[in-house]
Amino acid sequence: MCAKKLDGKACAAEVETNLLSRIQSLQEKGIEPHLAVIIVGNDPASHVYVNSKIATCKRLGIRSTHIELASDSSEDELKSKVKQLNDDDSVHGILIQSPLPSHMDEEGITDLISAAKDVDGFHPTNLGRLVQGRLDGMIPCTPHGVLRMLEWAGIELKGKKAVVIGRSRIVGMPLSLLFAARGVDATVTIAHSRTNDLPQVCREADVLVAAVGIPEMVEPLWVKPGAVVVDVGINRVEDESRERGWRLAGDVSKEVQTVASWLSPVPGGVGPMTIAMLMENTVRSAEIIAMNT
Repeated sequence: MCAKKLDGKACAAEVETNLLSRIQSLQEKGIEPHLAVIIVGNDPASHVYVNSKIATCKRLGIRSTHIELASDSSEDELKSKVKQLNDDDSVHGILIQSPLPSHMDEEGITDLISAAKDVDGFHPTNLGRLVQGRLDGMIPCTPHGVLRMLEWAGIELKGKKAVVIGRSRIVGMPLSLLFAARGVDATVTIAHSRTNDLPQVCREADVLVAAVGIPEMVEPLWVKPGAVVVDVGINRVEDESRERGWRLAGDVSKEVQTVASWLSPVPGGVGPMTIAMLMENTVRSAEIIAMNT
């Protein structure tokens, strides 16, 4: 068996194509979807992610504002920027790039973002809606991207057993809620570092999602033959054979492709879908504001 590729790039391109007509419709009403991104510090990976988001905005015709703060900026300065953006009616989406410097309370600052402009989907109001089984809020981008990619591939989740390795508020927990929601109807197990006999739990999954940040942790023996495997991880691994001295690796060993029916690649799987869902949330926020004015 050789797994089919869960092609995040192709799925994201389809999402972007569908967004173009929605953006044009907004522009005809005099509304320009607008995403504001705040980055604090000089983390190289964070700047790569932000630049990718800005480039996607430009390609789609979404206005983007890029705000850079020094790593020694005060938390009050960041809070002031968030308040300014909350009060700016031209801004539809606010994103604070992670990670923040250690002297800042990341969750506390996220809570300050208007729930309507929280295009990351991490505000307690938006996460709370997921707990209620509601999908009318801003859905976290990576979990939403995983679900959309599975739908795009025609993978049926109803009645299937899904195992999600990882319980973060960014991926693991919201994705588990999405899988269990009415209409999706998977049966979900949330696994983590303290799960007893984790390999055996994973082997029971029809759909296995790895989101733990441990390079190539999931091995072929962890995977049920024919299972669908989604690799959310993206890790930098030393590799002296590469000119740059490192390579990107997911949380899933590439050898899993000999066992799984579908496998998302790293890179090119979940990553492009996360950005596509960010764009969709920004456009959706603009549409909601347009309806209410």
